[in-house]
Amino acid sequence: MKKIFLFTLTIISVLVMFLGISNRALAQTVNITDGPLTDANKLTDPPGAGQTGDTHDVATWITKWYGLTGNYTENGGFGTSAPMDLMSIGTGGEITDVSLSTQSGLYKTRNIDVDWGAAHGGARTWTVFTIDPNSGDNMNRGGPANNYDHYGILVIDAPKNMTSTMSPAHDDHAQIWINGEKWYNNSQWTGAVKKVQFNIEVDLKKGTNVLVYRCGEGGGSGYFNLHFDDETHNTVKIYPDKATDKDTFFAEIEGILPVEPLEKLTTIWADIKRNR
Repeated sequence: MKKIFLFTLTIISVLVMFLGISNRALAQTVNITDGPLTDANKLTDPPGAGQTGDTHDVATWITKWYGLTGNYTENGGFGTSAPMDLMSIGTGGEITDVSLSTQSGLYKTRNIDVDWGAAHGGARTWTVFTIDPNSGDNMNRGGPANNYDHYGILVIDAPKNMTSTMSPAHDDHAQIWINGEKWYNNSQWTGAVKKVQFNIEVDLKKGTNVLVYRCGEGGGSGYFNLHFDDETHNTVKIYPDKATDKDTFFAEIEGILPVEPLEKLTTIWADIKRNR
């Protein structure tokens, strides 16, 4: 009987250890590894979209973002607004959804605000805001509760070129760009505020990386959340950090963002080469 008890105890211990390893492995599972998205599938959902995600009970959900003082409202439903370049519409083409996720596009927000007209929220300026990752309405921002698009921006300072795993939770249509390339598109809500349908493998370059997270909401709850794998959070610096508004945000990233927009630097270099 004692031998049977010890054998049973050993089996149980092995199973517990295996399940613990399996759960940790599941939490680190990467579902999407073939990014960035090509032009043909930039508005195509990943296979399996719409299934209820896995709850990520982590402390690394990002709470501080740089973005606008309000949302694009009366979007006609996120299915209507998703293909529209709302940044281009609001800035007369000076900034686009794609260019906003570059150093030069981010730099332009120092002097260029957004105006979507009275029918869609009016004039918006740039600021730093904080969200509650536990709230199912954390991107409402005090405006209408339904039919809007929301933008959040991060600057990620990486000490080296690295591959990172990005885990978004959202309701409804999420689109994420990094450094001018689109890495994620999913029109289906993830099931709950901390539930993740897809972990996405993304490339971060050494130095400044700009991430734009746009989410279009239809009706009901409206949330966007994001975290990375533990190694990324332990390795990189993510901004805004202590900033509370546009000026303190740019002061915070002054050491890692070029003094001049990249387009201007590129033009100057081209002129120098032509005149040699």
